[in-house]
Amino acid sequence: MLLRRNRRLRTTEATRALVRENTITPNDFLVPLFVVEGKGIKEEIPSMPNYYRFSLDLLTTEVKALWNMGLKAVLLFVKVPDNLKDNKGTEALNPEGLMQRAIKTVKDAAPDMLVMTDIALDPYSSYGHDGIVKDGYITNDPTVSVLAQMALSHAQAGADFVAPSDMMDGRILAIRELLEKEDFKNTGIMSYSAKYASAFYGPFRDALDSAPGFGDKKTYQMDFANRDEAVKETLMDIDEGADIVMVKPGLCYLDIVRDIRDVVDVPVAVYQVSGEYSMLKAAAEKGWLDHDAVMLEQLTAIKRAGAHIIASYFAKDVVKLLG
Repeated sequence: MLLRRNRRLRTTEATRALVRENTITPNDFLVPLFVVEGKGIKEEIPSMPNYYRFSLDLLTTEVKALWNMGLKAVLLFVKVPDNLKDNKGTEALNPEGLMQRAIKTVKDAAPDMLVMTDIALDPYSSYGHDGIVKDGYITNDPTVSVLAQMALSHAQAGADFVAPSDMMDGRILAIRELLEKEDFKNTGIMSYSAKYASAFYGPFRDALDSAPGFGDKKTYQMDFANRDEAVKETLMDIDEGADIVMVKPGLCYLDIVRDIRDVVDVPVAVYQVSGEYSMLKAAAEKGWLDHDAVMLEQLTAIKRAGAHIIASYFAKDVVKLLG
């Protein structure tokens, strides 16, 4: 005679909901936003259906809409005009640059919105790399110095968190020390601690026109064959002052998410990247997959793996679905 029947807890939707281990809410999401110069611009990104670049005036509208949906955190990226790109990150430090104005725009539109900002030089680089290039090599220490100044500039503009996505050695410590020195003690750091050299980033690079002009990013982003290295990188970032750590990309790296979650005592973020978004949009358009069902399953898997925070282009879609 069977005394334990596990299926009793699956009998009805009410029972399944009562015992469900992981649920998705608007509070789980960090919404990436792409910003461009100009006015009246809301342009769809061809390789990211139903996702847009916004000029500052329409960014205001979008941010207010997000806030009204219950989405309370954004991650800002800017598309820099080619004439402002160089090999020094000059425009990244401009106090009246597009990123700095975007931060202020978001805060004016929704003062309580949590604003995170991308810290990397690839949108500003004439080479499309995350660092300063010398003799064909992406330098580390000169880049870190500029990244720290860039983070300070964002903090001065009103960012709540800076998010270094470059994978240079020592940049978390340099940023933390400069923020402390300049009395931005409450400005947080969300480090892209385990960011892999992935083929899933293509649509994002289309969105910002930030593809590398030569070679690839494998000398600074991580080898996707490695697992233990991710834990080492993450623990080093925490020691240097990171408040939140991130794994990027998402679905192919859920083992990494769990490895990190098991050993750290800070929040863990996951970036469900552009390629993951675009694949599902394309498959759904073809009628090959049920968009909403797969989207919810993917996001739940990321949370089940251990993510506290999910940066996702699906944030609005899923919040609308959840009602």
